[in-house]
Amino acid sequence: MKKIVATDQAPQAIGPYSQAIQTGGMLYVSGQIPLVPATGGLAAGGIEEQTAQVLKNLQVIIEAAGSSLADVVKTTVYITNMDDFARVNAVYGKYFVQDCPARVCVEVSKLPKGALVEIDAVAVCAG
Repeated sequence: MKKIVATDQAPQAIGPYSQAIQTGGMLYVSGQIPLVPATGGLAAGGIEEQTAQVLKNLQVIIEAAGSSLADVVKTTVYITNMDDFARVNAVYGKYFVQDCPARVCVEVSKLPKGALVEIDAVAVCAG
């Protein structure tokens, strides 16, 4: 059985998908871009500010499912410029401090709404 996870503390889906799906003790969080929930616009600033907003969005969705960032087992990071890799890592490392999840990072040509970064996540979830 699957359960839809949704919170108004994170941006609403901009297409036909759910913020997250919980099933079989796992939580699958859709890719998040740096949308500010209150405005629906992109976070102001550069790659660091956008990465922080993406991780905040992921965090509130994961917490809405009863889990935490410590429960994340896998992320995929999409960036539009691999030269930003070190700056993304610096922010990412503030959210994932120990027992970090497995991760993939790829450069893509374009992201929705002109975002510089998008991250999705898979977490264990007791609910």
